[in-house]
Amino acid sequence: MPFIATKDGTQIFYKDWGKGQPLVFHHGWPLSSDDWDAQMMFFLAQGFRVIAHDRRGHGRSTQTDTGNDMDTYAADVAAMVEHLDLKNAIHIGHSTGGGEVARYVAKHGKSRVAKAVLVSAVPPVMVKSAANPGGLDISVFDGFRKDLAANRAQFYREVPIPFYGYNRPGNAANEGTVGNWWRQGMIGGIKAQYDCIKAFSETDFTEDLKQIDVPTLVMHGDDDQIVPFADAAPLSVKLLKQGELKVYKGYPHGMLTTHADELNKDLLAFIKA
Repeated sequence: MPFIATKDGTQIFYKDWGKGQPLVFHHGWPLSSDDWDAQMMFFLAQGFRVIAHDRRGHGRSTQTDTGNDMDTYAADVAAMVEHLDLKNAIHIGHSTGGGEVARYVAKHGKSRVAKAVLVSAVPPVMVKSAANPGGLDISVFDGFRKDLAANRAQFYREVPIPFYGYNRPGNAANEGTVGNWWRQGMIGGIKAQYDCIKAFSETDFTEDLKQIDVPTLVMHGDDDQIVPFADAAPLSVKLLKQGELKVYKGYPHGMLTTHADELNKDLLAFIKA
């Protein structure tokens, strides 16, 4: 399996398939590059080079107990991009991966990035504060940490239900999708996943978004129960120099899976525009 070693010795697993313009996919917490199966297959068939990595502490990468923060995540991506010598790339991030994309493009990607996409993404900042009154109270994330530490296996059975909107009337849970979410989460390291809750909830991406100067598509469902729409996508678009907002009525946080066909077509249209 392909890995790259970062400066601190962490082994980052990645997939690199096909030829053509590179698309780099950044997964959400606590998942892995496998969460991009529907997009990797679709865009590979469209003639693109598709790349996805397992964030440190997640998936098949080293189960690190340090470096589980956005600056390090972005530096790990930069190391992979340099190793693969990716140019004119389009970086697509879901949820926590959207924060990773924002930090990477702002800090490392100016000469290598053509476009960016933030899907159901955590920027500008999730946690509530005087500067972000519409955010979620820190008690929400403290609850995540408590439940994760107490019984990760059970917690990871529960989270996919609102993640995919399966708790909404008429939305029966797809057992394969729920099981795949659980599988991805359980492969990773609990310490890294615990630390990542702080990274995705408390990191402020405001200045990163202001620095991004490539066309950036922001996609979000207005029934997102994990990263609430109102305090995320509309605020991000206002900070971007070339931001475009696409809102999906009634769609959940995990819409890249539940509505892959529609999302893939919209992604392709943005990429080709």
